[in-house]
Amino acid sequence: MALPSLALAVPAGEDLAAMVNTFIGSKDDGNTFPGASAPFGLIQVSPIGEHYSGWRYDDPKIQGFGHSFISGAGCWEQGGQVSVLPVTGTIGPGGDFDTTRAESFDHTRYGSAYSHDGEVGEAGYYRVRLTDRGGIDAEATALTRAAAERYTFAADVDTGHVLVNVGQANAKHEVVGSVIQVVGDRAVEGKLVTKSFCGGRQYTTWFRLEFDRPFQAFGTWDKEGGVPGSRHGMGAQWEVPNGAWLSFDLGHSRSVTAISAISHVDADGARRNLEAEGKRDGRLLGFDEMREQAQDAWRRELASVRVAGGSDDDRTVFYTALYHALLQPLTGNDADGRYRGYDDEIHVADGWTYYEYFSLWDTYRSQNQLLAILRPDRARDIANSVLKIHEQMGWLPRWGYANFETNIMTGDPVTPFLVDLWKFGALEGRERQAWQALWQNATGRPPAMSRAQGRAGNDSYLADGFVAYDRAFPSKGMDVDPHHGGSATLEYALADCALSLMAGALGHDEAARMLGARGGNWRNLWDAQARDPELDFIGFPRPRVEDGSWYAPPRGGYDPRSNHGFHEGTAWQYQWLAQQDVPGLAAAMGGEAAALQRLDTFFAYDALIADPAHAARKEWVVGPYSYYNQYRYNPNNEPDLHAPWLYTLLGQPWKTSAVLRTAQTLFTNAPNGVTGNDDLGTMSAWYLFSAVGLYPLMPGSGELVLHAPRFERIELDLGNGRTLSVRAPGADGSALQYPRQVRFNGEPVDRVWLDWTQLREGGELEFELAGEPSDWGVAASSRPAPSCPADLR
Repeated sequence: MALPSLALAVPAGEDLAAMVNTFIGSKDDGNTFPGASAPFGLIQVSPIGEHYSGWRYDDPKIQGFGHSFISGAGCWEQGGQVSVLPVTGTIGPGGDFDTTRAESFDHTRYGSAYSHDGEVGEAGYYRVRLTDRGGIDAEATALTRAAAERYTFAADVDTGHVLVNVGQANAKHEVVGSVIQVVGDRAVEGKLVTKSFCGGRQYTTWFRLEFDRPFQAFGTWDKEGGVPGSRHGMGAQWEVPNGAWLSFDLGHSRSVTAISAISHVDADGARRNLEAEGKRDGRLLGFDEMREQAQDAWRRELASVRVAGGSDDDRTVFYTALYHALLQPLTGNDADGRYRGYDDEIHVADGWTYYEYFSLWDTYRSQNQLLAILRPDRARDIANSVLKIHEQMGWLPRWGYANFETNIMTGDPVTPFLVDLWKFGALEGRERQAWQALWQNATGRPPAMSRAQGRAGNDSYLADGFVAYDRAFPSKGMDVDPHHGGSATLEYALADCALSLMAGALGHDEAARMLGARGGNWRNLWDAQARDPELDFIGFPRPRVEDGSWYAPPRGGYDPRSNHGFHEGTAWQYQWLAQQDVPGLAAAMGGEAAALQRLDTFFAYDALIADPAHAARKEWVVGPYSYYNQYRYNPNNEPDLHAPWLYTLLGQPWKTSAVLRTAQTLFTNAPNGVTGNDDLGTMSAWYLFSAVGLYPLMPGSGELVLHAPRFERIELDLGNGRTLSVRAPGADGSALQYPRQVRFNGEPVDRVWLDWTQLREGGELEFELAGEPSDWGVAASSRPAPSCPADLR
């Protein structure tokens, strides 16, 4: 019998904003930032240090508090612009900040030591004690387009200074040029041009800071030193010193509050953002007032998913993962609706929100679907934003940063990304426009003068069915598909299959048949003779070169653990990237039994069962950048994130649940509590799906594969008053548990998946769990049909 449906409320006294631990992922290259941001916020305020991503938990000093960050990406040059730091001491010739020496104003030199004791990182609020110069408490909070910082100086200090450094950002974010202007006795504003993301193109950030009290003295610095009383500064080359100091008579109040705003449009955009969200009735918001608004916004966002059961740490990990998944993409339009498009022109989002920063290679695998399920209105605006990029650039993006294409990563991630948004309903009314853009992408290649790179491997892929492995192929960025011809082929094939599902539903039957057949192109890379010499498994994907022959390294035979032809992985990890035809993949491996044996080796399944609490860190790929020479599961990176669910599609669903419980041990309530780069919420979203008991395995199918949930009760608000309740009485995340029975709205579920058309109206999904494997879901009839089976070829 199904249990009666009961609304699950947030327990009294439990503050979801305070339950979030923003330090999770800030160590060991999780690359999250601990500072303040609103959900999908345009501005963030967080410390910057020596780490390439902007901050690492064990950085020795805080060099300043930057005002723009993305969360969890793996490239350098990730924001940190407008480095602000409160200091004490004298500013002048021979002083603590010697105006005769430009190096006195280098934030790598004047940065402050700090203490983790008393440091607070919650959703929408950050606090830390700077321990140099008598001790200064720094706090930050943020709304969508405006933020606040409060600096509280020691009681025996008469004068406090705020340094605004626009010539430097985080350790790897090169400032190409900058301008700063001191305005009146309460404001400073300007702009800076920075290179972005893995050496990408330049873009401009405009900013404005207004203070809650007048400053008594000020000045600017440049490459020749400081100039007291100067109101204007300019830096015209990389890392040329440029900034301003503002000195405050502390009097009876020890605190100075700054309200800040940024814009990617123009100076007026930053001013209007500050007016719209940093002020009320013409006055600056007080810090505590903004903090209350910011954290209330997060409480509303986080309360849309409710869990019961598990420990305090379990719930903190869960809600922090939800927090990280709801940070991006970032709001791109200013308060007046204007945004800077991919044609570098100014456009207006009227009645909707334009988003930017799209890490599609990562987010198409989990975070995109999570937002489509939990935030359907935002998902519609995200889909529209991607289509606007197509309108402005002429082609769809791959990794969109600010208002331009970086061309980072490989494959064709935008296709499964948009097709999933279509399947979850976010493209309603825009299906034709989306189809035309995706069809162009699937059948063509951008011209040489276009910034877009698109499917750069399409020439060989369309002619021969594979992307030729060619390290000399010209690239428009750091990456290009032929440099990773093996993985690019597999990604293209998966994207083609996903697009075939959309084509068929829209009535493009001929295109659907062609794309469905191309969904089988993974077979063109399958070398039935490729062998792992140590483990004696035979048959692996292997890159082909331009003449169609197998790639052969100059020394020895082909090794499926090598880095040749696969992006951030090996043939061992990428061999599973054919979820569109799992039966065909198993047949290529020698049959289901052989495929399951290979999965057991891949996951070290026997060791996992023997020691689930520690096996993941002992047996799997451990380092976040240990991409190559590996044959185990890599939970730190995206290419094989879906692999645990292949057990389910091969008739052993209990092993999926066992692997997921083991993988969840890598997500902890600690700074190193994210596995690998969080990649704009991708890993966090993956964890959430693993904890809820559902996973979107095949892009465009709308099928969510079932497995044992981690919590006893979970409720997910789906929008428009609809709620999906997941119940698993006795769920215990510290033990291995397996589904024995599953019911949806009281009816038995014998299949191993549910379709989104069943779930989208809400309802109650109930799992009966057991400590031993059962026969639930083992029958071949329980599995979804392959989306692009071999008989389509």
